[in-house]
Amino acid sequence: MADDELNTNTFDNLDSNSGDPFSASSEASSTELAARDEELKSLNDKYLRLAAEFDNYKRLAQRDQRDQIRFGNEHLLRELLPVVDNLERAIKAAKDNTSTDGLIQGIELTLKQLQGVLGKFGVQSIPTMGQPFDPTGHQAVASVPSTKVPDKHIVEEFQRGYRLHDRVLRPAMVTVSSGSNESGDESES
Repeated sequence: MADDELNTNTFDNLDSNSGDPFSASSEASSTELAARDEELKSLNDKYLRLAAEFDNYKRLAQRDQRDQIRFGNEHLLRELLPVVDNLERAIKAAKDNTSTDGLIQGIELTLKQLQGVLGKFGVQSIPTMGQPFDPTGHQAVASVPSTKVPDKHIVEEFQRGYRLHDRVLRPAMVTVSSGSNESGDESES
């Protein structure tokens, strides 16, 4: 029995212990548990508020994006309205007068005004006449022999091309020189 006396953690000895070792810590752990529960509720409330704020932010950002797409060209269009007004005046003047000189001058001024508005927004025409052919800005629709224009240079422009800053909006449609006619068959009238 000497072994039994040394071992105080036997089932028989557990009932005889006078003090409950967990009773003091159970009161402390219940207050700690209540504090943790309050902290958890606080963090959960904070999370829910942040999630709601983020949903509101996403909704506002989507609305702003839709408005930007819908009304993004408003400034450009407002600048183009005077050009439309001038074209309407030119049509009215053409109907009232039989002289075409005033009409041609009015249309030239309106075209100049329109080119100014386009230039204000970064739209520039692509140079063509006498320039070397550039496939990034020119679209060749024909090739003709020419003694006046060097080989692979532009002879004629069919439709003007435009760039928006560095991006080609529309390439220029051009005729390209194939150089002089070597065979001597070129008949110029």
